[in-house]
Amino acid sequence: MHLRPVSPNKLSPHTKRLTSALLNSGTKLLVALCIAASPLSAVAQAVKTASTPPPDFSRLDLYGGYAYFHPFNSEITPFVYQPINAGAVASATAYFNRYLGVQAEGSFFPNGTNDCYYTAQAGPVLRYQKGRFIPFAHVLGGGARAGGPAFQPCTWGWGVTAGAGLDLVLPVFNNHIALRIAQADFNYSHVDYGPVDPAQVTGGVGDITAYRLSAGVVLRFGQQTPPPPVQLGCTVQPTNVFPGDPVTVTATATNLEAKKKLSYTWTASGGELTNNDATANINTAGLAPGDYTVSGHVSEGKRPGESANCSAGFRIHNPAPPSIACSANPSTVMPGDPSTITAVASSLEGLTLSYSYSASAGQISGTTPTATLVTSGAPSGIVTVTCNVVDDLGKHASADTTVTIITPPPPPVPQVRPLCSVSFERDLKRPVRVDNEGKACLDEIALTLNRDTTSKLVIVGRHSDDETPDAAAQRDLNVEQYLIDEKGIDPARISMRTSGQPGRVLDSTLVPDGASFTPGDTATFDANSVKREGQPYAKPKSTTNH
Repeated sequence: MHLRPVSPNKLSPHTKRLTSALLNSGTKLLVALCIAASPLSAVAQAVKTASTPPPDFSRLDLYGGYAYFHPFNSEITPFVYQPINAGAVASATAYFNRYLGVQAEGSFFPNGTNDCYYTAQAGPVLRYQKGRFIPFAHVLGGGARAGGPAFQPCTWGWGVTAGAGLDLVLPVFNNHIALRIAQADFNYSHVDYGPVDPAQVTGGVGDITAYRLSAGVVLRFGQQTPPPPVQLGCTVQPTNVFPGDPVTVTATATNLEAKKKLSYTWTASGGELTNNDATANINTAGLAPGDYTVSGHVSEGKRPGESANCSAGFRIHNPAPPSIACSANPSTVMPGDPSTITAVASSLEGLTLSYSYSASAGQISGTTPTATLVTSGAPSGIVTVTCNVVDDLGKHASADTTVTIITPPPPPVPQVRPLCSVSFERDLKRPVRVDNEGKACLDEIALTLNRDTTSKLVIVGRHSDDETPDAAAQRDLNVEQYLIDEKGIDPARISMRTSGQPGRVLDSTLVPDGASFTPGDTATFDANSVKREGQPYAKPKSTTNH
């Protein structure tokens, strides 16, 4: 389609009048809005003091207000359209988004010099919300029903409306009510009343140009798609601690508006809490063992969805002291011979352990799980060795072992010599099995046999009243197997006997070359007739490489 300029002289009288009316009405609309806006400074000051949050963009507006209708340059010669002072305007506006919507409007001026003036129109509306002030503009088209300036009856025609207005959202009823401070519109209507009668009081065509002013109340419903609610997540590091260990909790908030200031608050069910915005530190000193909860809250405003909560927990553990076992190898030495002291310690919490040692005689030193006792210069007798261990938290444990310093008998008169006894009282489930402490005794025996290669060993097993005699024999066989298999002792150097004396114990006697063993109440037995049960002695756990 191409447009071509038209000379003003060639415009129709009706077009000239409509153009002039549009220009004049624009000026009048501006003046009306300026007059209506004059008291807004006081209203704005009152709004600033309100505590209600800023309004959202509504989805549906319903408006009703008082209106004034003023035709100008409109007549059916020689009669002129007159203003109508008492009327109303009502509209319903649905918004597609924050700015653009569609409006259906009706105006009602039932009584006036011109009998009546009604409109039923619809069209687009554009708004721009700034805080609580909402200026808008609309263009509407549809039907117009007007009475003539003489005796023309109310007749339907067509019309258009264009104008602007200003709403003020009140800080009451959760921002659902607004005042329409002013709405100023230009109306053009075309109504054909039919043929003009000879007296020119009926019929004719009414081309009505007018401005319309109104003010009233707007009911606001719904809101445009609200932002997703704020979400908050909390993480605690570490989650398992001991009293006094620091705990740090961190909050991660999502769905935030970048321009809003955040406010974090924290609470804890125990401990001294230090707030540092998105993180908080907890001093756990003095807390009893148990579970504790930390709760966080973030807020960026007062409206629903602008705050969120989170919680996380941590556990205070009661640290158990370390455990330790101490052993000497060998536990019986000659003067000047060393003995290796071994400490086996553990911490249930996996804490770092530190070792130390002390002895009642001789010299000992070490800071690892093993130490060496030097017996040079120490008198014969029992030396008590104490193994100590302490963890990172200062909890400690200790255990003792003994090393016996013996004086060798004079070589001219060889004598039988009792060695250490192996007790089987500790493990009631395996009463014939040689445990670790028994192995320590046998290690000493093996050391003695290896030192004196001409001597022999007599072991005498005993059994308690509630055991069969085979229990004493099994103890002999288990001890013999340990000495042969683990210590390499020649079986020809070991003699096994049983005793009638009660007890879960095995006695050992060293018989030097030239000495003789007095049997007393002991007796030999047939090893092949003894039925053995269980593991002969405690074996170290094997290590498998993967």
